[in-house]
Order: sequence, then C-alpha cells, then structure tokens
Amino acid sequence: GSGIEPPQKLQWHYYRNSCRDAERYVSTQVEFYWKLDRSLAPKPIRMLYADCFVTGCDALILSDRPYSEKTAPQNADLLGFPMAVMDKIKQVLEQHCPGVVCCADILNFAARDAAHLAGGLSYPVLAGRRDGMSSSVASVDLPLGATLGDRCSLTSNQEAWMCWILLLYSTSCSFIADRLYNFNKIGKPDPSMDSSFLAQMREQGPPNSKNQLYLDPDSGSSYSFSKSFYSGVLNHRVVLGIDQQITANNDSSQIAEEFNASFEDFRKMFALSMSRMGNIKVLPGKQGEIRKNYRV
Repeated sequence: GSGIEPPQKLQWHYYRNSCRDAERYVSTQVEFYWKLDRSLAPKPIRMLYADCFVTGCDALILSDRPYSEKTAPQNADLLGFPMAVMDKIKQVLEQHCPGVVCCADILNFAARDAAHLAGGLSYPVLAGRRDGMSSSVASVDLPLGATLGDRCSLTSNQEAWMCWILLLYSTSCSFIADRLYNFNKIGKPDPSMDSSFLAQMREQGPPNSKNQLYLDPDSGSSYSFSKSFYSGVLNHRVVLGIDQQITANNDSSQIAEEFNASFEDFRKMFALSMSRMGNIKVLPGKQGEIRKNYRV
C-alpha cells in the first residue's frame, strides 16, 4: 500500500494547523466507549461502509431526516448504532475547533480507531472531505441482507472484498434459513456445509428464529479480529453461502489459504482496503459543507 499514489483531493495530517489534535479527540472518545461496550467495535466500520458505497464518503448516512439513507431496509441494523457516541465526538471537536472538522472525516477516523481496538492495524487516514447536503433513501442500492461488503471491488483491477469481511459482525438467522433447511428449495440443507457445523447452526437458529449469528462463530463474541474465519472457509464452516463461494474460485481460495496461514497479511490488506474505501467519491474543496450537527 505504501507505493500507491495518495489521492490529491485528500491529505495526511489535514488538520495539523486548523485542529491539531482532531484525531486524538476522536480516538480518546472511541476508546472510552469501547471499554464500556466492546460490541461498539464493528459499528463505525459498518456505518462507514453504508456511507461510502452509496453516494460516497460524505456522512449522509448519519442524517436523521425522513426518507434518508439510514431509513433504507438495507440499513435496518444501523438503527441500533449508538449515535450518542458520535454526538459526543462531535461535541468535543466543536468545543475545541468549532466548524472545522467535517462529519465524514470523523467517521473515517472513528472506523479506523475501532478496527485498531479490535486487533486490526492502525493506518493513516487522509482527510479533507466535506459533508454531503442531500440524503435520500432512493440512492441506496446495496444488496438487501449484506453484512459488510461481501463483494466490494475497491479498485478496477483488484478484488479486495475478501480483506474486508468484517469478522466482528453478525447476521440474522432469517438470512441463512434456506442454507440450514431448504437449500435451493430442495427441502434439505446446503450440502457444502460441514455436518457438525450445520448441527451447530441449526441449534442456534431453529426455524423461524430471529436470533443473530456471528459471521465468525469462533471469535465474534469477543469482537476481535482473528484468522479463524478463513480456517472456517477452507473447512466449509462459514455462516453465509456467499462466503463459502470463496473456495469455488481458485484465486480467492488461494487468498483464503494465505490469510489462514498469515494473519498479519490479512491485517495489512484489511487496513489497505479500509483506506481505499475512505476515498470513494469524496467531496473536496468547497463542495458540500462542514456539518455542525451529525443528524441534520
């Protein structure tokens, strides 16, 4: 990643002169709330994904207006996002540097800090974004039931989506009921699932259950990164059918083997993918605005 030319629109240490400790203010608050509740870790990352892959990294996902992006069915799980955390971060920044740090940059800082607390690598966040001014539910075209970018191509010549699966997140039993009980409407489970793992999933997700299942059952409850997800992929012990498709492709299967063998490779690629995602369709210069309140 060090050899990639940084986008000219954004800068490292963008707030050095205007709000020197901006990133420290964010990281201090994220760590404070994370120590109170470690389930916080995946939430800013999920929020950032929902933001950047719609109209770009413009913080429109934070808007509470009627019929905004947040109200889309694809973002139903965001309704439980602890907005009070983001409110507190913004309050601190407005106290020290009023009208300087945009919500879009803060969300990128918070996602990086949350990933780092959960065991990911910290990485430099280029800044200088601006906040969008018009959020609409109609603009949300993400696949329904997606968890965190199950297949997100972040560059034209590289599928980086595998580095991006959020091992800390969960999904509803309803999204895998067909795999467990009626795969392809044949009245039987998905034959690609390991039999003991199938029994485990059926116990946790009986018919018509609304329970949540961790995407990585071995480490999800601890809200920490681990390589166990890729071991599960290679041993046919994954929750989502789309994740098992990793082994159906020789290239992606080799990547799974690499990440299973070297967790450090996964951590590096996750950080690189996060950094790239934060640069999608940003509003630089005088475009957009610097919102003083996340919600409006």
